[in-house]
Amino acid sequence: MPERSLMAANWKMYKTVGESAAYAKELARRMESLSQEGPEQVICPTLPALYTVGRALSQSSVKVGAQSLDLGLEGANTGAVSGYLIREAGASYVIVGHSERRQLYGEDDALVAHKAAAAAESHLIPIICVGETELQRKAEETDQVVRRQVTRALENLADSTAVVVAYEPLWAIGTGVVPDPVEANRVAELIRDAAEKLLPETTNSLRILYGGSVNRGNIRDFARQPHLDGALVGGASLDVGHWLDLIQGWQEVRR
Repeated sequence: MPERSLMAANWKMYKTVGESAAYAKELARRMESLSQEGPEQVICPTLPALYTVGRALSQSSVKVGAQSLDLGLEGANTGAVSGYLIREAGASYVIVGHSERRQLYGEDDALVAHKAAAAAESHLIPIICVGETELQRKAEETDQVVRRQVTRALENLADSTAVVVAYEPLWAIGTGVVPDPVEANRVAELIRDAAEKLLPETTNSLRILYGGSVNRGNIRDFARQPHLDGALVGGASLDVGHWLDLIQGWQEVRR
């Protein structure tokens, strides 16, 4: 099992560059009085704010990540941003295959797999998102869907690739509906089993996150689950005080 947990904040399409910079500076200031033994933190702001947030956090232990990437390194691809450019802007991580990208932009398993490989090639750690829809859950297809998504996403990666997988059931994203943490842990165990069959060397390094309506009230319940190594947080990460409460809540359970 991984030695250190990971908490990742996905700001989605919120916060101006100025608001993002103010948040990052406040987070860096408040981090000075926090224990460095807590979970690793990654902030994923909007793309225009990525460089600014990275600069503001550069003297802290907090990493930054992007919310998506495009394929290739460079070329005549209007509107595209490669992993190389994201890395140059200061990112260490990138979210791949988030449910909103799958649903709103048509990203299928094959494209997610290519994006995960592109992230690794650009020396970014992919946070690969997997999860079932409500209809699939009701049809008892969760295991089949998640195992397929994990297998496809990892099949193009080398065994030495650093990778994170986030389990986010689509029916819990932004809805306030939260799955039973014990069930989330069961799915995380399934993810770990599928990943280790493809990439055996990840046994002690793969981190599995839970994502979907995470907040102050439930973070400790998820932290108590042995196969969960952190959380991918959306709306609850937009306020720096709430974000730090989540960090503290996780750390209190995992000490």
